[in-house]
Amino acid sequence: MSADTLRHDWSIKEALAIHELPLMSLLFRAQGVHREHHTHDTVQLATLVSVKTGGCPEDCSYCPQSSKYDTAVGAERMLAVDEVVARARAAKSKGATRFCMGAAWREVKDGPAFDRVVDMVREVKSIGMEACCTLGMLNESQAQRLKAAGLDMYNHNLDTSKEFYGSIIQTRTYDDRLRTLDNVRAAGIGVCCGGIIGMGESVKDRIAMLVTLANMAQHPSSVPINALVPVEGTPLENQQPVEPLELVRMIATARVLMPKSTVRLSAGRTKLSPEAQLLCFMAGANSIFYGEKLLTTPNPEADEDAELLRKAGLRAAGPTTVDFSLENDLAPTANAHNFAHGEGYEKSCASCELDAE
Repeated sequence: MSADTLRHDWSIKEALAIHELPLMSLLFRAQGVHREHHTHDTVQLATLVSVKTGGCPEDCSYCPQSSKYDTAVGAERMLAVDEVVARARAAKSKGATRFCMGAAWREVKDGPAFDRVVDMVREVKSIGMEACCTLGMLNESQAQRLKAAGLDMYNHNLDTSKEFYGSIIQTRTYDDRLRTLDNVRAAGIGVCCGGIIGMGESVKDRIAMLVTLANMAQHPSSVPINALVPVEGTPLENQQPVEPLELVRMIATARVLMPKSTVRLSAGRTKLSPEAQLLCFMAGANSIFYGEKLLTTPNPEADEDAELLRKAGLRAAGPTTVDFSLENDLAPTANAHNFAHGEGYEKSCASCELDAE
């Protein structure tokens, strides 16, 4: 085991010291951790679709879907199941392996709308894709229904530190978010949880958020790192863009603190040069949202991303069996080995850095 093995007792001081390393040293350390726990040249492609847009009663200061702000995003009808499945099939045809469905709700309410989401999950799974949802707060029984339908992941971001949280959101508490994560985990669904930088928070706030995630009894399976996309009409519309190297440092720190988690380079990529995105991959990002829109926020075109990955010598990750525990000390799984060498691999492969179990 290396010095950078799984820990759940990070202090903010320790994590901040990692974040503030000279950039080349930080990248070297993060890339070493990444190669120890992941297939180094693959990137997971996930597509995110809004199945119910706008009209949300929350007051998240960054969100154009809030009914409290005058933005260009209005409330729209919920998509039909067949519409969602058609979009999932299109995403799969372009190489995406995970399909994420988002609804602008404060919390899930039992009834026809939630029943429809459950059907969406079941149908997306039937076409051979991983299924993820982000629907707001979720209770235990609702999480169990989603699990029974086949849901792989549930996204519910902390957004920022507990200390700064009240400056961004007042209609839901930090503990509400943590409670939803507990319900998701108890149902056996993978946790996807990260945050946003560039909302006026301090570097210490950013690190405190990562430490909260890293000190959970189980690290999140996926950790999305978003750069704020300021939207006209929201309280954060005049925030200055995040410097690209700030995003690189955040991703590298997340990689060191949570070695086995998938770290997703998420919102804000349209403002990054190809070179800046490649630095993020070097820092340990191994997942991106793939498709021209993230709910309502612009994202690079799929063809543009495919070309970027081709030039970098990176490959789209193949279908995997999600390991929700992330607590064992196994090397990359046989699925990763199969993707690299084909299904007829041998258990012992002297020429390969992947040790199939």
